[in-house]
Amino acid sequence: MSATADSANRLARMLEPAEWAGAGIPLLRSPREVVSGLHARHRPTPATAVVAVLDHEERLTASASFARRSVTADGWEFRNSLLAHLRRVIPHDLRRRTPVRTAVLLYCREGDEHWTEEDGAWMWGLRDACTLHGLRCGAYITLTRSGWQVLGEGRGGRRPSSTSRPSALADAALDPEPMPARTGGGAAQALHRSAAR
Repeated sequence: MSATADSANRLARMLEPAEWAGAGIPLLRSPREVVSGLHARHRPTPATAVVAVLDHEERLTASASFARRSVTADGWEFRNSLLAHLRRVIPHDLRRRTPVRTAVLLYCREGDEHWTEEDGAWMWGLRDACTLHGLRCGAYITLTRSGWQVLGEGRGGRRPSSTSRPSALADAALDPEPMPARTGGGAAQALHRSAAR
C-alpha cells in the first residue's frame, strides 16, 4: 500500500469535532467526579489512555489504563487496543437489545485542550470498540497540562491536570467502595493498570 493510500485510510478512521458532537454521545452528569476518580485510580501520564465502563447511574464498573504504542494516530490501532483492554476487564453486552453500560475514554497527552487528529482517531476507535463490545459510546476526555476537557461539549476544568497529584478524595467521589486492582506483571506493570469489580 502506498504512503498516500495509507494516509487516506487513517484520515477515514478519524472523527471531526462536528461529527462527534452530532453523534448523540450522552453527557456525563458529573464529569469532574469521573475525571478525578480515574486520575486518582490510574495516575495517567502523557500518552496514557484510561478506558472506563460506567453503569446507568454513572458508577464505575471497570477500568483499564495503558500506554499508547502506535507511532501514528490510527483509529483502527486505537480501536484494537481499547477493545483488548475492555475484554480483559468486563464481559461484552452484545446479547442485549440496547446498551446499558457506557464506555468513556480519558486520554492524557501533551499540548493544549484543542482537538487534534490524534483525538479524532481516539474518538473513532472508542466509538467502534463500543459497538463491538455492546457498550454505549460515552465521553472522550483529554487531560493536559492546562486541565481536562470533555471534547465536543465544551466542559472542562483546571484540576486535575496531567501534572497535578491525584487527590485521595477522588476515589471516594467516584466509587465509595474499594475496588481490587488487577495489574499486568513484571515490567508491564508500570505501563498498565486495570481495575474491575
